[in-house]
Amino acid sequence: MAPLSLYAALLLICATACTATTVGVTYNPSVPNIPPPEKVVSTLQSLHVQAVHLLDPTPAAVRAFAYTNISLLLSVPNDLVPSFAVNRSAATLWLYSLVLPYHPRTRISLISVGTDFISAAASSSDAASDPTTTLTPAMNNLHTSLRDLGIRSIPVSTTFSFINVMTTSFPPSSAEFQEPVNSLIITPLLQFLDETNSSFLINLFPYNVYRMNSEIPVGYALFQENPFNFRDDTITGVRYRNLFDMMVDAVIAAMAVLGKENIQVIVTETGWPNEDGSEAIGNYAEMYLKGLLMHLRSGMGTPLKKEGVAQAYIYQLFDEFDLKNSSNKNGTSISRSGLGEQRWGIMHPNMTLKYRIDFSGSQKILGNGNCLVQMQVLVFLVLVPIHRIFTA
Repeated sequence: MAPLSLYAALLLICATACTATTVGVTYNPSVPNIPPPEKVVSTLQSLHVQAVHLLDPTPAAVRAFAYTNISLLLSVPNDLVPSFAVNRSAATLWLYSLVLPYHPRTRISLISVGTDFISAAASSSDAASDPTTTLTPAMNNLHTSLRDLGIRSIPVSTTFSFINVMTTSFPPSSAEFQEPVNSLIITPLLQFLDETNSSFLINLFPYNVYRMNSEIPVGYALFQENPFNFRDDTITGVRYRNLFDMMVDAVIAAMAVLGKENIQVIVTETGWPNEDGSEAIGNYAEMYLKGLLMHLRSGMGTPLKKEGVAQAYIYQLFDEFDLKNSSNKNGTSISRSGLGEQRWGIMHPNMTLKYRIDFSGSQKILGNGNCLVQMQVLVFLVLVPIHRIFTA
């Protein structure tokens, strides 16, 4: 007969496997013609949004999140990364402006040094922007500056774009990071993340892969339930029911090649553009967002990572037409679509949602009955031996 502690451990493992992903939104407070941060934060609280990825953060925006239950992921603008790499005081100065005055009243969970900095640097003629010589040193300097200021609860990472660093999305088991990015940047980066207990950040858009691969059914990218919406990884025998999981597991498999598959993965941006401007019920953007929220709340994770991604952020809160046709300092246009003006925002400037989506988490766990059934079965298996122990 197994000891009582073993059954308790099995129950704990099941509960861990069924933990839902934290879902948030990306928000750029520097976008023109949008409400002030205070109004944005109030609306996000009323919608029960749990986390925000703050692009191009401002002191006013960071301050507005103080004393809320919303956690912040801050992104350092790409144009500051080279100065962080060569001068730790530049990193410290940024922290004095955007972190030190507000931490811990504002819940800052992580800082990303740049957003798809590799792509942004490729379009720059400045030699100081070489990611192979600037990215990891910039992260190290920011990490050290945080420790010097006595802040040990905020990890540091950087954000990559799936389509710019992965060799393939299918089959996931064959995926690797592209060379020379793999050996020159990602390998030392993963070592840094492992040593500092940080997370691997990735912008992951099934929309991009769908547009580049005509054989992918749109329903497969939109989380639609259909008997034919699946693809099998012939190497592992794993069946994938949606494109999002397939892309996440491609990242996990590439990390496994480097022996770092246990590092948490955070999807810093994902979404679907409203290409024709229509907001009719059932458009692809709404279908993707609803499917994503239900899938992440199910707590079922992916075939290769049962706990799933730690966090996922919907891109984006407001449309950014002024930023879409050129590479802005966050380097975002390349990582998202490269297709010109598109409406990625989920909210109008008057703070009303474009789509019928729910952030409240009311469907958490129950969004997928399989997880609940697994928990019930395991609880039964646990309780029966415990009963026998106490009645023996």
